[in-house]
Amino acid sequence: MNSFYSAATLLVINVSLIWLLMAMPIGIRTIRLRREFRANTDTLWQAVNPLGPNAAWSPSLLSSEPVDGRTDLVRQAYTYPDRRGQPIVRLISLEEMDADGPTRQFRSRVVEDSTLDVSYWRHFSERRMVAASESGTELVVEVTDRYRGLAMYLFRYFAIRRELNQLSDWIETGAAKAGGLIEHPITQVVSALLSTFILWLFFGMTDTGLTTSIILTTVIVLHEFGHMAAYRAFGHKSARMIFIPLLGGVAIGGRPYNSHFEVCTCALMGPGMSAFLVPITIAVFNLIADGKLPEVMLEPTLYFLLILGAFNLLNLLPMYRFDGGQVIRQIFPSRKMQMVGSFSIAAFILGVGWTIGMHTNALLAALAVFAVMGLMSAGRVKPRDALEPMSKAERLLSGFGLYATLVLHGYAIVFATQELFW
Repeated sequence: MNSFYSAATLLVINVSLIWLLMAMPIGIRTIRLRREFRANTDTLWQAVNPLGPNAAWSPSLLSSEPVDGRTDLVRQAYTYPDRRGQPIVRLISLEEMDADGPTRQFRSRVVEDSTLDVSYWRHFSERRMVAASESGTELVVEVTDRYRGLAMYLFRYFAIRRELNQLSDWIETGAAKAGGLIEHPITQVVSALLSTFILWLFFGMTDTGLTTSIILTTVIVLHEFGHMAAYRAFGHKSARMIFIPLLGGVAIGGRPYNSHFEVCTCALMGPGMSAFLVPITIAVFNLIADGKLPEVMLEPTLYFLLILGAFNLLNLLPMYRFDGGQVIRQIFPSRKMQMVGSFSIAAFILGVGWTIGMHTNALLAALAVFAVMGLMSAGRVKPRDALEPMSKAERLLSGFGLYATLVLHGYAIVFATQELFW
């Protein structure tokens, strides 16, 4: 499989996976998990019941208390910070409460959230049932919500599993550890290695294919480090990266965004920080060409420059889930100007393709892919309070940053293509 068809196949798979994870309409679904614990019914119920004396056993909870002595309304404070660094607080309504029968159970809904608009929880409900079993006590957890894309569905599934594992640890040892296997550094290293191997299969199991897959994985990591650097600069203390084989990496902030400028900067710094490597890499190439560095580094340096430019330029596409789409929506408040900005970026990227000699059919196919991906959207998570608006100076700064990032990565592609293939 040559490099063009490998890249095309990889692009099609990625577009399909993005649609599957972010945009596929799933509808209202219920996640149901069952677990048996070596504990009596009272012990487990006192931990599961939001009004129980041990309701705050979880590492993610600071407190769980009734509101004004009521038995149908609970205020829960979480260890996760809101946009201003304060604990997130939610009001939970308890429905169908049964604390005395053979099967103790309750159903709950979120009626107020200090971070998210209550509309986010419109279709959400949770039901928990505790009953005696032959080997101890059985807990059944049911979570119902409306989903668009598999990502949130899978996140909820694994979040419930993690909670059940933590509950088991708490019952057995009296303490539950925060975090989980997915965020562990060893897991992320293994995921990066697995992704590199899968990419090697796509690019051909040759020395060139291996070099290409290693470079692409490195470029992805550098891109996500840019996002994480921006998160840290804005005070996200627990920013982290999750590496997803084949799809790449995802940088996750430690709290919700506080301003439109923060959203814009955190999105732009992925390709933006990588843009600083373009002149450095070209300088390294010139040193190699002048004989001041080993000639064996010449081709890998150009491939790194080409992949660095291509990956980050594609991430600047003005699509909903891409960095470019995030930046455009923050810089331009009106729908009309967003469309103008989106068209300008897409035209620039197609212009880069035309400059390096891409076939007209390939450019038309790319335009079709852009259009399809532009139709992909997911329900936006609406914050409870509007984000702080961007000032004119911040809009100007962000616009120049976007322009510079586009030009640098476009130039990287043209420069590397000319040296490699012309």
